[in-house]
Amino acid sequence: MTLTEGRRVRLAADLRLIDSLAEPDGSPAPQGAPAGSLSLAAGTEGTVERAVEDRHESEGVREYQRLASLLDSFGRDMPAESKKRLEEQVAALEPEWIAHQERGPLVTVRVRFDNGFVLDGVRAGLFLAD
Repeated sequence: MTLTEGRRVRLAADLRLIDSLAEPDGSPAPQGAPAGSLSLAAGTEGTVERAVEDRHESEGVREYQRLASLLDSFGRDMPAESKKRLEEQVAALEPEWIAHQERGPLVTVRVRFDNGFVLDGVRAGLFLAD
């Protein structure tokens, strides 16, 4: 399921957001600084305001793509030893490439709930589409 802007969604499970008693740099917050938690129940409905797809590619994935392309384009013209070495390098990176393909893109969304709360930058997997 791909979440797109304007799509109605609901939380798949209870969600609890907690604000810690620390400053962004890790030092303790001053006495009396606001802190607490907010719980949103499973089934809370809202609308997707933004969906961002990020297909993060590791160094190994990029290297696999580069070497596989090289092999496809120039493999037939390469000396046998060079081609064999390139095939071995591609084969060594193939498990990482397969895992990357199976994982698919990471989609994060911004959802405005019907109660007015906004949840931004969270994985799309937290929501069910209506």
